Amino acid sequence: MAAACNNLTSLALTVLTAFLLGSSSFETCSARDQTKHSIQSSTAHEPSLQGRKLSKFTSYAYSGAPEEMATSSAIFNVLSYGAKGDGRTDDTKAFEAAWAAACKIEGATMVVPSGSVFLVGPISFSGPTCQPNILFQLDGKIIAPTNSGAWGSGILQWLEFSKLKGITLTGKGIIDGQGSVWWHDAPSSYGTADDSASSELKGNMPGTKPTALRFYGSSGVTVTGITIQNSQQTHLKFDDCTAVQVSDFTASSPGDSPNTDGIHLQNSQDVTIYSSTLACGDDCVSIQTGCSNIDVHNVNCGPGHGISIGSLGKDNTKACVSKITVRDVTMHDTMTGVRIKTWQGGSGLVQQVTFSNIQVNNVKSPIVIDQYYCEKSSCHNESSAVQVSNIAYVNIRGTYTEQPAHFACSDILPCTGISLSTVALKPVQSATQPFCWEAYGELKTATDPPINCLRRGMPPNAKSHPYSDSCQN
Repeated sequence: MAAACNNLTSLALTVLTAFLLGSSSFETCSARDQTKHSIQSSTAHEPSLQGRKLSKFTSYAYSGAPEEMATSSAIFNVLSYGAKGDGRTDDTKAFEAAWAAACKIEGATMVVPSGSVFLVGPISFSGPTCQPNILFQLDGKIIAPTNSGAWGSGILQWLEFSKLKGITLTGKGIIDGQGSVWWHDAPSSYGTADDSASSELKGNMPGTKPTALRFYGSSGVTVTGITIQNSQQTHLKFDDCTAVQVSDFTASSPGDSPNTDGIHLQNSQDVTIYSSTLACGDDCVSIQTGCSNIDVHNVNCGPGHGISIGSLGKDNTKACVSKITVRDVTMHDTMTGVRIKTWQGGSGLVQQVTFSNIQVNNVKSPIVIDQYYCEKSSCHNESSAVQVSNIAYVNIRGTYTEQPAHFACSDILPCTGISLSTVALKPVQSATQPFCWEAYGELKTATDPPINCLRRGMPPNAKSHPYSDSCQN
């Protein structure tokens, strides 16, 4: 009898154990199915999700704490915030809503998906209150309005990212400014308030043409993979930014489109631009006052006006530019190659600049320093100048159509420390000889054609960087 009871007890324990194991297995499988469904929900664009804000805690499969999840997998697709992506509906508010949500979470991603065209008006992705390290994934196409009613007078930029710490704009998408309506209708290159008002009355676009994409007051900025085309004015601008990297970037506008610089830098430091193609109607890269530690390399430039430092010192202003490297660049069908341009009457300095391994093809003037730059009908002689010193040209080769080298330096502050080595430039037609005025330096190797007009050494009674102290402040 005792043996029988023991057997029944053992059997009961076995059945209970099996039941408990089966229940645990069922719950685990059910949890896996729910997790799989959550992952699919966060990536699919179902019609029921259109125009609805998704909770950052219910849209993602994650087993950790909510704070950990928010910083690791927060994705905000503009389609989920009401964007239509049909190229006709104004999607500006949807972009603003998606950005406002992404901005609250460190490391969040805002997605502009492929396969759609988004019509977006002037917008600012700002943020003193934004969390750092936001990723803007652009795989679709963004287009600008072409009706004057979508633009207020005096708008200086179309799309702007401002006051951010760690912002990455990446993807294979396109930003299209549809700028031809501005190029042909705008009354002037830069415009005034009066121009804008009269233009509006005529039904044309405002006289002030905006930059297509601007980054302002930001650090840790990365732009990679995207294309900006048909910009209203400048394609891509960095103003008051630090630690900037641009790669695999394309700027594409016709060579006769006015003031459409490819990349414009101002008051920015520690900038690297590489592996990019820049075709535009103005400077492929424009480097302005306040810039230092700039490295431009492996860039294809043309058509356009070449790569320029300046113009600097306009309206008697001070300009400070230093530590600029432009290397391994190809230029074709451009107005100039590598150029430094300053206005008379300015102050400050340009120093420690190296142009190396520059291949030019069918370029009007490959090497230019112009301290008499003037965009007006006439400019008066001034008694001060932005000083230009320590400029190196190394391995500049190719063909030109007008003049191989042009050094027009200031009577008051001559250019000093110009060095040339391995310069080999051939004319494609009859052309003028190299020109030098108050330019001092050294020919480290023979040049073709000979640039014998460069004066050796230093000018008599030379002042050594009279503005260097002011540029350190």
